[in-house]
Amino acid sequence: MDPEGKVIVVTGAAGGIGGALVRALAERGARTVVAADRDSVGVERLSEELGAPRVVPRVLDVSEEHATRALVSEIEESFGSIDVWFANAGVATASGPEAPDEDWDAQWRVNVMSHVYAARVLLPRWIERGEGHLVTTASMAGILTAAGDAAYSATKHAAVGLAEWLAFTYAARGVRVSCICPGAVDTAMLRAGADGDAAKASAVIGGGDVLAPEQAAERILEDLEDDLFLILTHPEMHEFVVGKAQDPQRWIRGMTKLWSRAQALLGG
Repeated sequence: MDPEGKVIVVTGAAGGIGGALVRALAERGARTVVAADRDSVGVERLSEELGAPRVVPRVLDVSEEHATRALVSEIEESFGSIDVWFANAGVATASGPEAPDEDWDAQWRVNVMSHVYAARVLLPRWIERGEGHLVTTASMAGILTAAGDAAYSATKHAAVGLAEWLAFTYAARGVRVSCICPGAVDTAMLRAGADGDAAKASAVIGGGDVLAPEQAAERILEDLEDDLFLILTHPEMHEFVVGKAQDPQRWIRGMTKLWSRAQALLGG
C-alpha cells in the first residue's frame, strides 16, 4: 500500500495512533487524508497543524452506520473514490461480566460493528472498481487477551476474526484487508488503565515495551508496503502467539500469574 496520490480515511484520528497515522500518510504523499473522529477539536487541530486541504477534518461517530455511509458519500463527492479506509477507532471500558450491557454494547459497536459498517458501504464500491484496502485496528488483546478487560478482549478477538474472514473472502475480487494488532503504545487509552502511567499499564496487560505513536505508525506503514495481513507493532510478541497456540494450558497458567502481578501493581 503506497499512500502517494491516494484518498485515505483514518477514524479515531484524534487519538495517538490515529493522529500519528494521519501525519505519516500526509508525509508520504497521500492526496487527501480525511481525519475522522467524534472529537471535533482534535481533528480540527490536526488539520491546522498539517495543512488543509491535504488533511481534512470530519466528525464521525463510528458506532452509527448512517453516519459512516453519509461520510463515505460526502468524501467521494468532494475528493474522489476512497482508496484506503483505516478503521482505527476503538474504546476500552475495563469491563468484566459484571459490567452493564451498555458498557459491553459500547465496545461491541465501536470495536467490531464500526468495521462491519465500513465494509458494508465500501465493499460494493471497491469490488466494482477492482481495488480497495480496508485496514482495521484490533489489538494484541485480540490474539493474546488483555488482563483486566473482558469486553475489550472479546471484541478485539471478534475484530481479528472479522478481518480474517474479509481478507480471504474478497481477496480474489481486488479488495485487500489488513489487521493491526498493537501492543503497548503510549496513548490516552493505555494510560487510562493505570492512572496515567503508560509503563505500569503495559506491565498490567503484558503489552511489551511502550512505543511512541509515531514509532507504531511507521511500523504499520512499513508492513502495509509489504502487503501484510497481520501487522504487529511489537513483532517480538509473535513468540507469545505461537506459544499460546502450541500449549494453551501453559499460556493460561502464565496469564494467571500476570493477572496476580497486575492486581499487586494496581493495589487490588
